[in-house]
Amino acid sequence: MKKHAIMLIIFLFAASCITESLMGMPAFARKYKMSCSVCHSPFPRLKDFGEEFAGNGFVLKDKEAPRDYTDTGDDTLTLFRNLPIALRIEGHLFYNNSYSQKVDFASPYIVKLLSGGSIAKNISYYFYFFFSERGKVVGLEDAFIMFTNLFKSGISLSVGQFQVSDPLFKRELRLSFEDFYIYKAKPGASRIDLTYDRGLMFTFGINKGPDFTLEILNGSGIEEADELKNFDTDKYKNIFGRITQDIGEHFRLGACAYYGKEEGLDFNAGNVNEVRMLGADASISFPNVELNLQYVERRDDNPMFLLNETKIKTRGGFAELIYTPKGDQSRWYATGLFNWIKSDEPELDYRSFSTHLGLLLRRNIRLVGEFTYIMKSNLGEYARAGVGLITAF
Repeated sequence: MKKHAIMLIIFLFAASCITESLMGMPAFARKYKMSCSVCHSPFPRLKDFGEEFAGNGFVLKDKEAPRDYTDTGDDTLTLFRNLPIALRIEGHLFYNNSYSQKVDFASPYIVKLLSGGSIAKNISYYFYFFFSERGKVVGLEDAFIMFTNLFKSGISLSVGQFQVSDPLFKRELRLSFEDFYIYKAKPGASRIDLTYDRGLMFTFGINKGPDFTLEILNGSGIEEADELKNFDTDKYKNIFGRITQDIGEHFRLGACAYYGKEEGLDFNAGNVNEVRMLGADASISFPNVELNLQYVERRDDNPMFLLNETKIKTRGGFAELIYTPKGDQSRWYATGLFNWIKSDEPELDYRSFSTHLGLLLRRNIRLVGEFTYIMKSNLGEYARAGVGLITAF
């Protein structure tokens, strides 16, 4: 009887409260008067056209029109007629049947404002602001200015805050609630991972050849500035690079590397941790099925920032399978996600498997359900089930 009551509560809640918008905002659909399916399948997952649109500074050259901007009489001033904005409000209902054995109304889980677009020829911006994430004000995460075709070189430059792993697989565009955990792994007191950081990102692609990415980073995350108004917590700058190549019509192979240093804080000031990461990724794509694979191996020389160095090795990755039975026109889809991390620091060890189902009620409304079995974590072994309704507006 108890199980039936829990399931009834879950399905009643499914009609209530998740709304979500990510990098491909509804503001772009409004501006260009196109369906979300032009860039997404399903939203927020980007198709190739959506990737190209984002890489071009959120501009469709053949769709730009003077009416999109205010006529100021000054050819050197470009102002939006209507500022492109969107909202994301996300809530969840979870049932954790092994660890806490309770039903949790996690709503609102996220309240988020997004904006982005072209502010001048070859200059664009994108940001989002968390009014609330997990019950607290987080502020800005992604926030950058993008310069495309820099000095007519074909190179694009993004300046600001972004995820180091964005050139690999974008965490913010995943379909599952379960995360890509290897990108978040940080041993000891290290501040370095493959999520958010501040810096420069250069991208360059060769027609029918490889694509290149180079990032120059603070290596200290996106915490607030110190009393001297410095964001970086040490004198070092870190480097991330990636190369990727399409092989035939359905296969893409990539490799990445990260090198950096970070200095300890407070009582550990002066002690340095040297970080090296090597990774490989691959995607196998067909009209109905996509398989994404990621592997990362990390070496930290002194992540505890002690006089006597303690080296820590961490390795892991994920495999994500996405099934859309009718390709772009699918009204439902299914995903599977396997996470794996093994580290010399046992608290980082993690293994999980998730299954996720989604049904598009409209192009911008989808009903979702997800079950995750966590086989190994610092919280032990447990399972999590959740449902939700996701919409972008």
